Amino acid sequence: MNTGQDLLRQFDPFRDSAAVIVGIGNILKGDDAAGPLLCERLAGKVSAEVIDAGTVPENYIQTIARKKPQTLLIVDAMDFGASPGEIGLFKVEQLGSAAISTHTLSPRLFVDLIRRDVEIDVHFIGIQPVQTQLGKPVSAQVAEAIKRLSHILAGVFPVNA
Repeated sequence: MNTGQDLLRQFDPFRDSAAVIVGIGNILKGDDAAGPLLCERLAGKVSAEVIDAGTVPENYIQTIARKKPQTLLIVDAMDFGASPGEIGLFKVEQLGSAAISTHTLSPRLFVDLIRRDVEIDVHFIGIQPVQTQLGKPVSAQVAEAIKRLSHILAGVFPVNA
């Protein structure tokens, strides 16, 4: 599992960049709520723009492109074969059949549509879910991962930077 220090080092290149953090997920489907719950925790606590895109990230393509950020971090529950609650940082090129989002819009297509209008460094932050069943609560492992990730991102994008 990635420790906080390992993750902090992975996120360090984003420090001081104009960034947008987009959370994707369905709050009614257990661990799939990871993206929106992270956005809720980050609101007002980071210098990056935070967007809870819910289950319709495509509705925010123009909003993101107009902001012209240097960095786009997309947070989603993602099955990448890790231990429950593990956090992974992925480049767009790394996403393939090994990383499965629970959403209909292809992550690559989402990024390609944004990159059509703006040159941007894009990374996906995946949180390995335990379950994504309708009506189930967020697992303890994913809740802890959201807490850890919010602390890391608050350190990378401090409000008074």
